[in-house]
Amino acid sequence: MNSVSEYSIETRNLSLWYGSFQALKNVSISILASRITALIGPSGCGKTTLLRCFNRINERYSYVSSTGEILILGKNLYDPDVSLIELRKSVGMVFQRPNPLPISIYENIVFGLRVHDASVSRDDNDRAVEEALRQVELWDDLKDRLHVKATSLQLEQQQKLCIARLLPLKPRVILMDEPCSALDVNGTLAIEELMLELSEHYTIVVVTHNMAQARRVSDERAFMMLGEIVEHSRTENLFLTPRDPRTADYIEGRYG
Repeated sequence: MNSVSEYSIETRNLSLWYGSFQALKNVSISILASRITALIGPSGCGKTTLLRCFNRINERYSYVSSTGEILILGKNLYDPDVSLIELRKSVGMVFQRPNPLPISIYENIVFGLRVHDASVSRDDNDRAVEEALRQVELWDDLKDRLHVKATSLQLEQQQKLCIARLLPLKPRVILMDEPCSALDVNGTLAIEELMLELSEHYTIVVVTHNMAQARRVSDERAFMMLGEIVEHSRTENLFLTPRDPRTADYIEGRYG
């Protein structure tokens, strides 16, 4: 997939249904490359559903249907020649709770590489592991523990590891669904700092209920309500001068 514009992700009149329930309603949004865009809004507004559309993970459920277009790096995800394996290589995802595989730290990081290319050499795997762990600032802590089971790590380390295992696949986009919800204050700040560093090289889209977090880390924010995009702008503009009264009500805590 090759980028043809300044946007990594674009949707055009995207609607999605869970059975007869419409979760997304004619969503059109353009998400800038190499930026952090936060999706905010009250519970049930469609944030996570929209996020999961960007790598078509919603399609695991047979009762999901959708209309409209989603372009990632200029390519429509619903074109018949799109490979889900290649798509999810380009568009990685981090979930609410850390979900490392119950195998070693080393094997977690090379797992994706081996799925995509079983012929990768041990030296290449070793380099990929070190590079990924350095990018998430875990190398110094874990370089002598690479064969320890990943599930034995602290939650913050587990979540960083889940990010690290995406990086050898050279994704262009990283999706994060409430990535700090299971972490304490220090863990949250560590992940936020990592997000800011990674945004120099990757497009990041994050779902969060934490207004302070959205303000700290995002370049742009999209406010959603009842399956629609109400407002999308630079973060400081959306906070200080929201155009829609519903946005102001949400930011000021009148509902949510």
